[in-house]
Amino acid sequence: MIRVRVIGTGSYLPHRVVTNEEIAAPLGLASDHIRRLTGIKERRWAADSEAPSDMAIEAGRRALSAAGCQASAIEAIILSTTSPDTVFPSTACYVQRGLGCQGVGAFDVSASCSGFLYGLSMGQAMIQSGQLKTCLVAASEVKSRSLDLKNQETAMLFGDGAGAVVLRGEDDHNPDWRGILGIRLHADGSRHGLIRVQAGGSRTPSTRATLEKQEHTIRMQGTALYRVAIRRIEQAVQDLLKEFGVGIGEIAQVVLHQANGRILHQVADRLEIPQNKLTSVIERYGNTSSASLPIAVDTAVRGGAIAAGDLVLLGSFGGGVTWATGLVRW
Repeated sequence: MIRVRVIGTGSYLPHRVVTNEEIAAPLGLASDHIRRLTGIKERRWAADSEAPSDMAIEAGRRALSAAGCQASAIEAIILSTTSPDTVFPSTACYVQRGLGCQGVGAFDVSASCSGFLYGLSMGQAMIQSGQLKTCLVAASEVKSRSLDLKNQETAMLFGDGAGAVVLRGEDDHNPDWRGILGIRLHADGSRHGLIRVQAGGSRTPSTRATLEKQEHTIRMQGTALYRVAIRRIEQAVQDLLKEFGVGIGEIAQVVLHQANGRILHQVADRLEIPQNKLTSVIERYGNTSSASLPIAVDTAVRGGAIAAGDLVLLGSFGGGVTWATGLVRW
């Protein structure tokens, strides 16, 4: 059996910092109310000239540098995004061109905020099947362009950014074994209406009417989504730990999708995760959808919270609804 390791991480955040003061005015709220409600102090928004592929290219370069790996070694690019550069071609193809990985497979994954773990699972499977040895898995989102800035459910939450990892396959007889132990993917399509962008696809094409009704912006049933997210993630984490015979005390660091500060702390309390073992970047970057998990992982790695040999628990929840968990020996 081939084991699959994360050998490098990288992330990119746009330069523009958007504070709660800027967000609060159109919503008619006090800035400190946003902090209390979401745990977010500020977020980053992409410049007009920046697209998801631009950010993924930069995050990919940083991951390659951390891995000590040349772009020519990458044999596939898997990119999670729900805010693609274009409907088609895939954003991954733009990333392939930007990184100079000529001729390798490149495709997008759309699983909302769970997309990075879905992509990581695909990369692991492709390596273990023998199709390739090294691949880049990235997530990049520009959610700021899908916001109704007068909608309290969504305007205060979302930011932009990208994260990436380099995966490599190794023989499992290596005595210093490290790598992905397992990733588990889930979905419940009956709850697809909890968070979505209604128009812009072939079911509801773009028209003047859809634009006037702002049906191209993110709409969310926040309270219902909050409850489902906590319940699903809690159960999925418990199931994963039980499957692998691991106690929460053995986990060095827990990295969850940075959806909302309240969700992070509620899940941590329910699972009895100590605060020093919970990675949180929600304060600085907000909810960057599928990019939030690799951004948080890269932050933890570069900050020393995750080190070689650590057992790391990953978890995410997003629209669809989708959710996923992963266990990695770093």
